[in-house]
Amino acid sequence: MIKLIVLDVDGCLTDGSVIYTANGDEIKAFNVKDGLAIASWIKMGKKAAIITGRVSSIVTRRAKELQINHLYQHVKDKKAKLEEIIKKEAISYEEVAVIGDDLNDYAMLKEAGISFTPSDGSAYIKNIVNVVLSKKGGEGAVREMIEYIIKKDELEEEFLKLWV
Repeated sequence: MIKLIVLDVDGCLTDGSVIYTANGDEIKAFNVKDGLAIASWIKMGKKAAIITGRVSSIVTRRAKELQINHLYQHVKDKKAKLEEIIKKEAISYEEVAVIGDDLNDYAMLKEAGISFTPSDGSAYIKNIVNVVLSKKGGEGAVREMIEYIIKKDELEEEFLKLWV
């Protein structure tokens, strides 16, 4: 059973675009369907982590909104950071699901109990993950991943009870 989901940001929680205003501020667009699924996952007593190579105050804000318990930015070695989280949470790799879309996610994806990539993930990543999702990054891929896990772990009734 999956206890922890690990999320990459650019290309998974977003479409991968990096947009700057004339003032140099960064803009990111997050999918509310992804957000509702993440919030539901956490309400079920599960854990969530963001591990990203970039740094953004927008990501900090989004993680806080969703009550994501682990947020790590500017991470060069995502596999090592995942190992730290696993030790801290006292879980095994088999209890971890990871979504990533590009080469900096490769080693982390290889270690996960189950791994996912959006439909527009790198071909190299598509070759190693367990599940290539039908949705693109930023367009509901994380929601699709969570619903896949909910069904696989037979948690649909608990998931739906949150909202009925």
